[in-house]
Order: sequence, then structure tokens, then C-alpha cells
Amino acid sequence: MVLLIYLGVGAIAGFAAGLFGVGGGLVIVPALMMCFSVLAVSPDIAMQLAVGTSLATIVVTSFSSARAHHKIGNISWPGWRGLAPGIVFGVVLGVATASNMAAESLKLAFGVFCLVIAGYMGLAIAPAATRALPGTAGLVSAGVGIGYFSALFGVGGGSLTVPYLSWCNMRMQAAVATSAACGVPIAIVGALSNVAAGFGRDNLPEYSTGFVYWPALLGLVLLSAPCAKWGARLAQRVSAMNLRRAFAVFLLVVGSQFIWGAL
Repeated sequence: MVLLIYLGVGAIAGFAAGLFGVGGGLVIVPALMMCFSVLAVSPDIAMQLAVGTSLATIVVTSFSSARAHHKIGNISWPGWRGLAPGIVFGVVLGVATASNMAAESLKLAFGVFCLVIAGYMGLAIAPAATRALPGTAGLVSAGVGIGYFSALFGVGGGSLTVPYLSWCNMRMQAAVATSAACGVPIAIVGALSNVAAGFGRDNLPEYSTGFVYWPALLGLVLLSAPCAKWGARLAQRVSAMNLRRAFAVFLLVVGSQFIWGAL
């Protein structure tokens, strides 16, 4: 019965990711929090468990996405190599922050993050491409920020990496592809760090390894990919602006609920 619930979450998250063109983390984390509340997971670790499990699911999807973009030849590997070291450090730091935050504080931070992304998508805000990619120090610094907030909120980083690379005058196809490749270290290091950070913690549900909950992970992985394809097909029939605004409204509602619940 529990696995069926998570299969449903995976289907919804995958469909939404394909429909709205964003990583599933912004859907997975709220959906898991709803499931955990129904299944009586301790509220003291529910948010960390949702974030850790979300990052673990992105391991599978990020590999698939990066491989597809690599075949097309759109990934900027010099840009990736500059960002990756900072991303790894930022992810470890972000997981350490999340694992030691009070549950309500993490919910509040996630809610604010949702509202920021809602404004970015709903208002079609995009930074003007006014500069080139910086040197090694600049890319590493940017990677630290991307990795930190991606790990803190359980997302693959696309919501942060694509605007940054676009601001650095990288063409959009390459920015999206490079962002997909950046999702690989975010997901792998994030998942492993959450396993380590949550290992031995009290109140973890059965079948958890640290802050990764395997029944949810299995259900999410099995159906998220095929349902993402269905969402992408439907997206072809709806205007991009309407899709962005619809998802912005969704994030506005979700973010407001997280903030309200944390106060």
C-alpha cells in the first residue's frame, strides 16, 4: 500500500516536471511532505528525509538527461569543469546545514525559495546576458552557491544554474544542457551526504538509510521518467507562458503553505 502511494507521487512529480520543464525536486519535496504527514513520519526529520530522498531520485534522472544532452553536443564541458568543484563543496555544506536546521526553519526556507522561483517563472524574469563566463575562481564561487541551495532544498540545480549561465552569455541550449550535467554531482554528492548526515538519527522510518527513504525512492524512480514524457507531450499543446504562470501559481500556493506551517 505504501509503495502504491509513492508510485503515485512519482507519476505526479514526473508528469509535472515534463509539463513545466523544471526539475522534479520542487514537486517531489512538497509531495513527500504530504505523504510523510499521512504516514506519521516524525515531523522532526520529515523535511530532511524529503530533501534527501528527492536528491537521491535525481541521481537517476540527471544521468539520463546529461547523457542525452552530451549526445547532442550541447554541454559546455569547460563550464562544467569550472562549476563542479564548487558544486561538490556547496552540496556538502548545504546538506550539513539542512541536517542541523530545526524542521520549522527548513520549511520556512523552502517556502521562501518556492516564492522566489514562482516570481522568476511567473514574471518571466531573466538576467540580461551582460558578461562572459568568469575565470576559475568565479566559476567555483558560483558553483558553491548553486550546490549549497540545491542541496538545502533538494533540487537538481536547474532553477539556479540556467539563469546564471544565461547571464554569462551562454546560449540557452548550452545553458540547459550544462545545467543537466551539473545535476549529476549535485545528486550523487547530495544523496551520499544525506545518507551520512542522517545515519543513526532517531525517529527514522523503517527502510531508511540516513535521510534517504527507499520505498519513496523506488516509487519515484519507477514512474517519474515515463510520466515526464507524457507531461512533455502535453506541454507541446500549451503555450510556454501559460505553463510558466500555472507552475508559478502552484509554487506560490506551496510556498505559502510551507511558510504558514512554519510560523
